[in-house]
Amino acid sequence: MMGIVLVAGGGIGGLATALAVAARGHRVRVLERSAEFTELGAGIQLAPNAFHALDLLGVGERVRARAVHIDELRFMDGTTGERVASMPLDEGYRRRFGGPYAVVHRSDLYQPLLDACREVPEIELCAGSPVAHYEQDAAGVTAVLESGERHVGDVLVGADGIRSTIRAHVVGDGEPKVSGHTIYRCLIPMERVPRELRWNAVTLWAGPKWHFVHYPIASGAFLNLAATRDDGAAQAVSGVPVATDVVRGEFDGLSDVARDLLHLGDGWRTWVLCDRDPVDEWVDGRVVLMGDAAHPMLQYAAQGACTALEDAVVLGAMLGGVGADVPARLRAFTRARRDRTARAQWVARQMGLRLYHPAGEDARARNAMLRSLTVSDLYDKVEWLHGARDFATPPPVMHGAPM
Repeated sequence: MMGIVLVAGGGIGGLATALAVAARGHRVRVLERSAEFTELGAGIQLAPNAFHALDLLGVGERVRARAVHIDELRFMDGTTGERVASMPLDEGYRRRFGGPYAVVHRSDLYQPLLDACREVPEIELCAGSPVAHYEQDAAGVTAVLESGERHVGDVLVGADGIRSTIRAHVVGDGEPKVSGHTIYRCLIPMERVPRELRWNAVTLWAGPKWHFVHYPIASGAFLNLAATRDDGAAQAVSGVPVATDVVRGEFDGLSDVARDLLHLGDGWRTWVLCDRDPVDEWVDGRVVLMGDAAHPMLQYAAQGACTALEDAVVLGAMLGGVGADVPARLRAFTRARRDRTARAQWVARQMGLRLYHPAGEDARARNAMLRSLTVSDLYDKVEWLHGARDFATPPPVMHGAPM
């Protein structure tokens, strides 16, 4: 059996990796930069592929218990208020894809993973342990912290996010790609939302170079608001407070209901969205990337957390019972995952460009295309993502509009 697997990063992907690897009989040490293990942020959408991965990690029921199981995904024309298309998430959907579609606060996904890790004696959680670089030879790998402290293991997993220190050494492709899209996020208590607008749905209002998404989280106690503008932003921004009137001024063209919901928001924070181009290789000897360190994507396909959970499951399987062939197993992990995650990265970009932000005639053509799709057609579009069970199988060739 392997000695120790080192995991740089104690976010969702890092903790999921720790559970997957420990289940294969290995010891795991999670090296988290922050002073404590915690997850910031607001809402996450979880499709059935995520729940399948969570079940394999042993925490599916814990997350289900915290999740809001919504009724449908709605696509609205944000300027006219017209309902363009909707995807039911009823028993027929669950039967086809083998699980629910649900939404959670990030902590409602993170805390079950953290609790499960704390219950496993083979997992050691080390907060305040930022990894600066690594060294390796044929016998093992050493994670060197910013303090100079050294941790020796057989594998180092870079699960340290889109600005991964580990990726800088493995790939060396510089800063993330700035999308030019600015997102404003906030949470509001559900009692502030008029009863007739408390929809148990993920609702997206699409407009010219903007879109607005909202859905309930935290067992329905809060409404998660996320409004995005394609404004050409050229510099990365992360979690900066922004005045309410500034946000409202960015979305003057919203239809009445969407505007009323947006105007309920306060305590807004803003980010400029970033991703990276897909790369073919995530491995350097005994070092491997996963999750956002390997394939960060825009949020528009709602698959960032889902694909990180898939990575963890596949990586755990690849490391099961291995010895001296660690580098070969890590290369096999990359080959198993790169096509699927690259397609998810590309689809997320295209959804922003082709589905969410068109104007004028392009928007009318988009609406007509979506209206023409039956429920079965919509399910077919997402089959490759939502229906995945073997996360190491490349996706089929895609035809038509990205979804």
